[in-house]
Amino acid sequence: MIYQEGYVYHIKDEYFEKVHDSRLMQNKENGTYRPTFYCLRDKKTSLLWMVPLSTRVEKFRAIHDKQVQKYGRCLTIVLGEFDGREAAFLLQNMFPVREYYLDHIHTRNNNPVPVKHSIHKEVSTNMKRLRQLHARGKKVVFPDITRLEQIMLAELNN
Repeated sequence: MIYQEGYVYHIKDEYFEKVHDSRLMQNKENGTYRPTFYCLRDKKTSLLWMVPLSTRVEKFRAIHDKQVQKYGRCLTIVLGEFDGREAAFLLQNMFPVREYYLDHIHTRNNNPVPVKHSIHKEVSTNMKRLRQLHARGKKVVFPDITRLEQIMLAELNN
């Protein structure tokens, strides 16, 4: 599968079987292609960073609002619209993959569904900030992204 910026993807089961990280949102919950993942390329490593989407917006709105109240902003959850529905973009659950692990692009009536530019911009900005915080030793995401990135980079170098 060839990556196109600004779209949402589904990931192959093979990825989850390879990395064994219980803190990742698992694939194909209840026999459906869920969750869907917004995808951004890291230009330095060429890895793709996956951000799970959730339709359980009220649950994540409460977490988002609590962080905004406490810190003045929320970097880990972006609320917005995707495919005509409200969605929560969960940067707190982001993780890296190689392009090889993309299964298919999310479509509606056989047409790829783009993410709005304003959401792309906010997700991209927040991701950069979270990765900077992570690099300084702050625990800002649930998966072990350092280990996952090392696994993916080792595959790229083979």
